[in-house]
Amino acid sequence: MRSANLCNHFVDSEDRAFTQQQLPACKPILAPHMVIPVLIFLGLICIPIGLACIAASNKVVEVVYRYDKKCVPGNMLHNKVAYIQNASIDKTCKIILRVPRDMKRPIFIYYQLDKFYQNHRRYAASRSDAQLQDPKQAAASTEFCKPEAYSSKGSPIVPCGLVAWSLFNDTYSFARRRRRGGNTEALTVIKSGISWRSDRERLFGKQVFPKNFQNGSLVGGGQLDPTKPLSEQEDLMVWMRTAALPRFRKLYGRVEADLGAGDLLAVAVRNSYNSYSFEGRKAVVLSTAGLLGGRNAFLGRAYVVTGVACFALALVLTLLCLVFPMKEEHLHLR
Repeated sequence: MRSANLCNHFVDSEDRAFTQQQLPACKPILAPHMVIPVLIFLGLICIPIGLACIAASNKVVEVVYRYDKKCVPGNMLHNKVAYIQNASIDKTCKIILRVPRDMKRPIFIYYQLDKFYQNHRRYAASRSDAQLQDPKQAAASTEFCKPEAYSSKGSPIVPCGLVAWSLFNDTYSFARRRRRGGNTEALTVIKSGISWRSDRERLFGKQVFPKNFQNGSLVGGGQLDPTKPLSEQEDLMVWMRTAALPRFRKLYGRVEADLGAGDLLAVAVRNSYNSYSFEGRKAVVLSTAGLLGGRNAFLGRAYVVTGVACFALALVLTLLCLVFPMKEEHLHLR
């Protein structure tokens, strides 16, 4: 009797709608009369958005000048590494830039590096975020910072690691000469407010000061002011946000002045950063900002390509329906 009840229980459970997969469900049939309008609708949305993005990108005025070769004396072009490592050679050079269109304030200044792999696993891990936040962690959190963890005397380096050690140290100063003549006017480069607020308030401590930084026999890049806490050294904060690609730009500063079309900019570059050891390229970039940030047409082109692809696919499906119309048994599936 007991076994019979168990059998009836299993039979009842197997006959339920859930076990028989008979629950109500949406089962759309992707017929051409449904797919083609959807594709056309997507195309009508994507193409205008893409054109608007491209138009916004084209309004951004950008001036890019590569100077790594320009700033090397002619007699040292055959050995650029020796030039950049020779401290007795003056590394200052002057370049002239012409403004192609009116540039409205603020004008952002970037430095651009090529062939610098900040995304390399060992390089990106060579830092200590705990040390950047807490002065008590100066010596306790240096396990990933080698070979830039301790000085030759055994004292901990703050900030430690290869990321901080390779800090970019080229400098730029700007002077403007208007198109209609006149005296040369120096432009002030504002260096404050170029880092993320979260970095200034959280990641870099207000009580952490540089110690033993760039005191070794091999100097990697720029120096830090030992009298200022890391929370005030924004060049370091910008540099330590590692880039994902080997070509990247980082914010150097901004100029709060309008530039007219045809104005000439005299840029004094101090070419100190050694990009020649890895055959890297350096450039200075001046750019305005639009609704979507800097000049980059990729997003707009992606939208346009997607919209055109939707229209093309809708056209192909329409032609297929005209050449090979649906049969009677297919129509009953609607």
